[in-house]
Amino acid sequence: MSLIDLHCHSTRSDGLLAPAEVVRHAAARGVKVLALTDHDETGGLAEARAAAQECGVTLVNGVEISVTRNNQTLHVLGLGIDPEHAGLAQGLAGIRASRRARAERMAVALEKAGIRGSLEGAYAHASNPDMVGRTHFARFLVASGVVKDVRSVFKKYLVSGKPGYVSHQWAGLADAIGWIIAAGGMAVLAHPGRYKMNAKQMRLLLREFKGLGGTGIEVVSGSHTVEHVAIFARYARELDLRASGGSDYHGPGESYMDLGGFAALPPGCTPLWHDWDVMRAVL
Repeated sequence: MSLIDLHCHSTRSDGLLAPAEVVRHAAARGVKVLALTDHDETGGLAEARAAAQECGVTLVNGVEISVTRNNQTLHVLGLGIDPEHAGLAQGLAGIRASRRARAERMAVALEKAGIRGSLEGAYAHASNPDMVGRTHFARFLVASGVVKDVRSVFKKYLVSGKPGYVSHQWAGLADAIGWIIAAGGMAVLAHPGRYKMNAKQMRLLLREFKGLGGTGIEVVSGSHTVEHVAIFARYARELDLRASGGSDYHGPGESYMDLGGFAALPPGCTPLWHDWDVMRAVL
C-alpha cells in the first residue's frame, strides 16, 4: 500500500464514483495524499477538497490532459495546478469542446459495425456530458450485452485498428505542458508503458518532454507491469526525471489497481514529491 496516489478519476470524467466518494474511498484505503486527475476537467476538485478536509486527506489539484504527438495519443498529468488559471481553463475547454464531434464519429463507426444507438447510450453513461469518451461507449456496449466487460470492449472495438476507433487531434505536447507550468503545476507523463514505442522512440519522447518543461514520469502505475516499473525507473534515473506513482483508479470493477494499491518507488528514483512540505508530515 502507498500513502500517496497521484492519479485517479471521478464522474467528472470517466470514473464511476463522484469526487467526494473517491476521496472517502481513498481515506478508507489509508491514502493520505491524493490527486484527483480527471481527463481535461477540473470541475470535481472543489467537491473533492471539501471531502478531503472532512477525511483528513491532503488533496493535490490535478488534471490529465489528452495530447496528440506523432499521431499517437498521450496523457500528461498536471499536478499542483491552479484550476482557476485562465490559460489552463481555456485550453481544457477547447479539448472538451472537441469531444462531441469525436463521439459522433465513433457512433457512426460503431453503426457501420452493426451496433446502433451507441451515441445516446454513451451519453446515458456520462455523468458529465462534456466529457463523453471511449469509456462511456464501452459501458454502453457492456450494458447492451455486446461484450462482457469494459476491458474487452477496448480490445475488440475501441483501440486503433478496431471498428469503433476514430483518430482525433488533441492538444499539442508543448501546449499541454505550457498550460500546466503557467498554472503553477508539475507536468508528469502518465503511464508511459501503455504507449507503443520502442526504446529509441521512448527516449526521444522523454527528452522532448523534459526539454519542454516536463518534471517527471509515472514509474508506478495501475497499468504497469513489474518490467515496466524497472524500465521507467531506469529512464527516470538516466534522464534526471522525477518519479511518480498513481493507481489510475476509475472505480470498482474497472481498474487494474485500487487506490493506493501499489508498491514503493524503486531505489534510486527521486520522488516527484520529495520536496513537498505536505509530505514531511505524512511520510
